[in-house]
Amino acid sequence: MTLTVGKKVYYPGRGPCVVEAVVEKVVCGTAAKFYKLALLDGSGAELFVPLGNSSDLRLRALLGRSEIPKLLLHLKTRAGAPREVATAKNWRQRELEKSKLFRSGSLFDIADVVESLTQLRNGKNLAIDERETLLRARKLLICEISEVMHESRSAAEARIDSVLNPGENTLSKSPN
Repeated sequence: MTLTVGKKVYYPGRGPCVVEAVVEKVVCGTAAKFYKLALLDGSGAELFVPLGNSSDLRLRALLGRSEIPKLLLHLKTRAGAPREVATAKNWRQRELEKSKLFRSGSLFDIADVVESLTQLRNGKNLAIDERETLLRARKLLICEISEVMHESRSAAEARIDSVLNPGENTLSKSPN
């Protein structure tokens, strides 16, 4: 993928970013050029990617507007069906599976994490790390849907909640 200033990309595990600039920094006494990426999640965080290494990362373009309904349908069709992440026998297996899905960079995989942990949460209380993973995965989904659809984060969250919990008032529900 060719990065250009102003282009929006997805950085695996961190979420949607915009390429703000190409900057020069001195690292270990040597000048190097980096892409400066600003996270679009409202955190103000920045990432610096060496110009020569951008092809090694799994950066991808944000989903297209036409792909959001497909993503939500994917999330809906997964809801209610047992998933590998949710049905793994122990926390270690679940953690390994979730880690693979996060590293893939696919928003469809992140949707699987959200769905499986939501399903698991409906059956029992989640461990602290699982609650944090659910919150992180939801945040990644919400942020990209919000960016692609040019809508507020709360509207994007409502889209996700309406698919995961149809017929419920889920705006006030938080992961337990």
